Amino acid sequence: MSVNAEQYLDTKPPSLLSLFLTFLKIGSTAFGGFMALISVVQNYLVNREKLLTDEDMLDGISLATVLPGPVAVNVVAYAGYKIRGLSGAFVCATAVILPSFFLILFFSYVYFTWGDLPAVNSVFQGFLPAVAAIITATAITMGKKALTGFTEVAIAVAALMIIVFVGGFYSTLFVIFSAGFLGWLLYRKDENTDKPRASKASVPNDHSRFWMIASGSVIAVVIALVAFQSALSAKLLLAGKLFTTFAGMSVLLFGGGFVFIPLLQESIVEGHRWVTHKEFIDAIAMGQITPGPILISATFIGYKVAGISGATLATIGIFAPPAIIMLICTHYLQALKSSIHVKAVLKGVRCGVIGMIAAAAYVVAMSAEINLVTVTIFILSMFALLKLKLEVFWIIPIAGVVGFLAFS
Repeated sequence: MSVNAEQYLDTKPPSLLSLFLTFLKIGSTAFGGFMALISVVQNYLVNREKLLTDEDMLDGISLATVLPGPVAVNVVAYAGYKIRGLSGAFVCATAVILPSFFLILFFSYVYFTWGDLPAVNSVFQGFLPAVAAIITATAITMGKKALTGFTEVAIAVAALMIIVFVGGFYSTLFVIFSAGFLGWLLYRKDENTDKPRASKASVPNDHSRFWMIASGSVIAVVIALVAFQSALSAKLLLAGKLFTTFAGMSVLLFGGGFVFIPLLQESIVEGHRWVTHKEFIDAIAMGQITPGPILISATFIGYKVAGISGATLATIGIFAPPAIIMLICTHYLQALKSSIHVKAVLKGVRCGVIGMIAAAAYVVAMSAEINLVTVTIFILSMFALLKLKLEVFWIIPIAGVVGFLAFS
């Protein structure tokens, strides 16, 4: 039987300022895609601060994988919600996006003022093996607790093989739903399906009044925009169109940022013609060379179309609607977890997710140039994470400096 979260109310959660600064730091160093960001979050919240359990994180990753939106930001919103409710979700998600947002704003200014950005390949040759090590260490840490028998290991290995050798959005869905079904078949009669250790996560209060006020405010703003449309500047109207466009597409985003790129290109380049094909490719590249989620590329597109206001509204549009859906589902997930059937499904899904994390580590490692320097960076990063318990905050920047010195 799972531990009731109400038992943790007597443990004081961290302050909102502390959470903001923590996720601001995480957002400044989480290079390498969504799984790297999730791995950094897991390392801090589970391994170091014990604010959440491995089961908490795996549940969040599993839920974010089958819902629309950028997986990493949704997981961050989930973690903030588990720790400090709605205010925690807002603070954590905002803080983790801000570093990439401001970097993209700077890069966009440089790009549209002086042309293409200088090459940073040498730095990223150092980043990649360190990122692969971070993701691998996360898979190992989670696997030690969740993969307790041959069956659990088999599910994780099967998920790893499918993602690596088949790949694609539908393979991801197949892994999640198959692992859940196997979990239901194998564990639904097991009374010990879910025994998480105590965490410091607080129970979110009933925020129905908050949701009513927030919804009313959004409706009022929309009515005001329509009523006073003629008085608004053309740039502000265009920024509003950016918001609605990205918000509409964000709820169709299943499978992560890379799956979303074709839809984004069709709408932004071919449909609205807001950027050229080359500018779109450069926007995606900027999303990859900055920490945080790849869909921060929306900031670049918004800046090109309507300046800072366009960049801001495009960014809010691409991240906010999926995060709200994630929080609603998280609220009901906690109510459903008392069911032995739901616990069994989640146990199977957790095994599949660990295999997917291992597959992400493999993909990142294979995208790096294999040589003495990168192999050394990978080994030393693994040692620092698993043995020295060093913070990820130090590992990635040091790896980047090593890459710059070795490959420049």
